[in-house]
Amino acid sequence: MDWVVALLVVLILLNIAILFLLNSIIKGERKQMSTTNTALAALQEQVAQNTSIEESAVTLIEGLAAQIAAAGTDPAALAALTASLQTSAADLAKAIAANTPAQPPVTQAPPPAPAA
Repeated sequence: MDWVVALLVVLILLNIAILFLLNSIIKGERKQMSTTNTALAALQEQVAQNTSIEESAVTLIEGLAAQIAAAGTDPAALAALTASLQTSAADLAKAIAANTPAQPPVTQAPPPAPAA
């Protein structure tokens, strides 16, 4: 009869060990899921931004085509459109420069040592 009690105690201890191990695995999986969800949310945000930028570019190109068509061959209208586009290009270049992080300086590797 004592061996039955001992066997039951061993089985209970094994079950407790298994539960602790499963709990540890679940915690790790939850942490991984959280990391994955954060990365997925960032990716979804970037896709939305890219889609918005692409739609803006399409609108810009369509508007530019309409302005060129409206200007026709009128030299004054073409000159005004050219000035407007130059201003827009300068503003865009400034905005890109202001919002682009500086790149670290590129260092060159030292020349190889001469062969002996």
